Order: sequence, then structure tokens, then C-alpha cells
Amino acid sequence: MTGLLDNVLGGLALGSVYALVALGFVVIFKASGVLNFAHGSLLLLGGYLVAVLHEHLGFAGALAAAVLATAAVAGAVDRFLLRRGEQDPRAAHVQTIVTIGIDILLVTDLARRIGGDLLTLGDPWGDEVTDLGPVTVADSRLAAIAVSTVVIAGVFALFRFSPWGLALRAAAEDTEAAALMGVRLVRVRTLAWCLAGALAALAAVFLAAFPAPGLERTTGQIALKAFPAAILGGLASPPGALAGSLLIGLTEALVAGYQSELHILGEGFADVAPYAVMVLVLLVRPAGLFAARGAARV
Repeated sequence: MTGLLDNVLGGLALGSVYALVALGFVVIFKASGVLNFAHGSLLLLGGYLVAVLHEHLGFAGALAAAVLATAAVAGAVDRFLLRRGEQDPRAAHVQTIVTIGIDILLVTDLARRIGGDLLTLGDPWGDEVTDLGPVTVADSRLAAIAVSTVVIAGVFALFRFSPWGLALRAAAEDTEAAALMGVRLVRVRTLAWCLAGALAALAAVFLAAFPAPGLERTTGQIALKAFPAAILGGLASPPGALAGSLLIGLTEALVAGYQSELHILGEGFADVAPYAVMVLVLLVRPAGLFAARGAARV
């Protein structure tokens, strides 16, 4: 039972971090129809900036600077590399392909800078742990759950109550009608990319924190595990991204915790378990668990 509780808490912590990344996928897709395959490199960029700045600015200052810088880079990618001139929704497929090239460029440069090192981010939790009854939990995991809960609640409030959130929902429902009603689609899209970049930078802190060894050049690849979470919930559904992320996090943690009993599935099955769950769900619900009726297949 103790092992099960430990795995469940670890899965919730991992799922909450995946939710930050998956929300980035969803908000960009809702605003522009683009699948941002450069999201992992933005996450790596945010983590790298925290790692190099925390000795000079402290952890809080470095995190704030990294979040702002990554948000600015994400907005600049959309404004200057993806969208030239007037917005054309029909160009979303081409822009999706362009994000693959952007990801290669960013990852190559960041991997060169990081090399084979493991970078510490100077987070205040370190390797401290807390005893919750029979279960011992890393403080970083508790912080991941708490911070992600607050941030995700803030993002949902932004969607629901802010003028930008209303404009985003209107644009996602009908782009042409929203434009005719005065919605500034360019601003909506740019702010969506900035928000996604900020969430990715925040997620990098917890992905590199204990019990992970630190930030390495492959950390950005972890963001790809949040992609099945976004797909599971339906790419245009923020609540679906949250539910899918928790499902993926719990699946990965439980499969890793019971790897010895699942040896028939092969070593390292936990790494592919999120994609296996995605395939199984899409066989039943091709548009995702929370997709609106009549939505296109993902």
C-alpha cells in the first residue's frame, strides 16, 4: 500500500507538471490552429535561463526573468517566423511544419551550450523530503502540485473571465465571425504564444528538480510526453488537457513503480506507456475525451 501511495503521489506531481506543458499546446492550437513542436525547446530554454541566472539573481529572480524571456521568445517566434503579414488560418499546417525546424535550431544551440553537464537550477527545495504518514515525498513534488494547481487555476480564470479569454474562445469557435465582431486576432494569437512559453519555462523547473538529477540537454524531450495528454483531452479543450495530463502522469508513475511485475512488456515500458494510452483512447474516441461534438479528428 505504501508503494502504491508513493506512486500515486509521484504520478499526480508529474501529471500536474505535464498539465502546464499540455496547456501550452492547447492554448496555441486554440488561438492559431498550430501544433507547436518547438514547445520542448522553449521548455529547455526556460530551464537553461534559470540555471545560468540563479547565481546572480537568486532563484525567484532567475525564474521570473526566465518566464518573461521565454514568453517573449515564444511571441517573437510566432510574430516574426510563423506569421508574416495578415493572419491566414489556412497556413496553420505549414506553420506547424515550420515549428519542427525552429525546434531543431533551438535544441541544437542549447545542447551545444549545455554539453554533457547537469545544470542545477538553485531551487529552494533541494533534496528535502517530507513524511506524510507512511509515505515519504520529495518537497519538490509537493511544490509541483501546489504551484501547478495555483497556476492552472489562474489560467482557467483567465480563459473564463478576462477579455482576452473571451476573445480566444470566440476566435476558436469561428475565426471569421470573431474578426467581423472586432476581435483582434493578431493580439489574441501573440498573447497565447507568450502564455504557452511562460508555462513551459515554469514546468522546466519541476522537471529538473529532485529526484531528477538536474537540467540536461535532453530535458526538453520530456515535453513530448505532454503531447499525448493534450491529444487525449482534445486539442481544443483546456479541461481535457488537465485530465489527460493527470492520466498520463499516473500511468507513467504506476508503470515505472511496478516495472518488475510488468517485465513481460519490456524494459523502459514507462517511457512509451503515455503513447500506448493515447493510442488506446483514440481508438475509442478519435477526437479526444473532451472534444466538442462535431470536432475534427486529432
